[in-house]
Amino acid sequence: MVQIRSVGIIGAGQMGSGIAHVCALGGYDVLLHDVSADRIKASLAQIERNMSSQVGRGLIDEEAMKNGLARIKPAEELQQIGKADLAIEAATEDEEVKKTIFKALAPHLGPDTLLASNTSSISITRLASATDRPERFIGLHFMNPVPLMKLVEIIRGIATDAATYETAVGFAKSLGKTTANAEDFPAFIVNRILVPMINEAIYTLYEGVGTVEAIDTAMKLGANHPMGPLELGDFIGLDTVLSIMNVLYEGLADSKYRPCPLLVKYVEAGWLGRKAGRGFYDYRGDQPVPTR
Repeated sequence: MVQIRSVGIIGAGQMGSGIAHVCALGGYDVLLHDVSADRIKASLAQIERNMSSQVGRGLIDEEAMKNGLARIKPAEELQQIGKADLAIEAATEDEEVKKTIFKALAPHLGPDTLLASNTSSISITRLASATDRPERFIGLHFMNPVPLMKLVEIIRGIATDAATYETAVGFAKSLGKTTANAEDFPAFIVNRILVPMINEAIYTLYEGVGTVEAIDTAMKLGANHPMGPLELGDFIGLDTVLSIMNVLYEGLADSKYRPCPLLVKYVEAGWLGRKAGRGFYDYRGDQPVPTR
């Protein structure tokens, strides 16, 4: 099995930043790449804030934070990621974007470099087919927010070999995560169950069964969920929710996975949730206010 000492991360958004955070605290040298240099800079600042918060809560000490931050280096050019032992793609949930990244990265990879995607729904087999090493390709689906959530779903493509899988499991466990093996079916385990629930909550709103506030209150107090489904959709990003529903609908050809028209409308309006300032709640004031 390959010994992983360095990790390259492609995508400095919420997920990529979180993965960089936990890898650095886990003792790995981290290269963080994004098409936007400003986004890398913003990501590094966010990681520092998040680690400071962990120090404040007694989860890590100052020394661990100092050493962790020192391990993360910006990589403004994609080819720099090829130097890493493991390259993790954490770009937007779009199959063509992900395939383009892997094709562009291929000429710069060492012969033993492992590839992983943090995709939350897209076929690992199809993504692996865009690379020169499908046997060394695997799905590592971290949960959001990565520093807090304990689970990593591990998904093998049809060509993924046993050594790659064992290395991936060992890597995830070295970060303090618990792993769950998922077969390569649309949306895997967590999002196959979770995202249709969010979609059904949106249908419940669309059909007038309850208001935003009523639906979220009902699920928080009636099902003991820490966050209501509409609030959770905003947290994930409604564009991501729609993308996963489309993967399920197209991949399984079952009408129960049809995206709610209201979800489509919100995404078309650019009301994508927290990251856009508006979704099922308006986040531009002191307190979130339902938008319907």
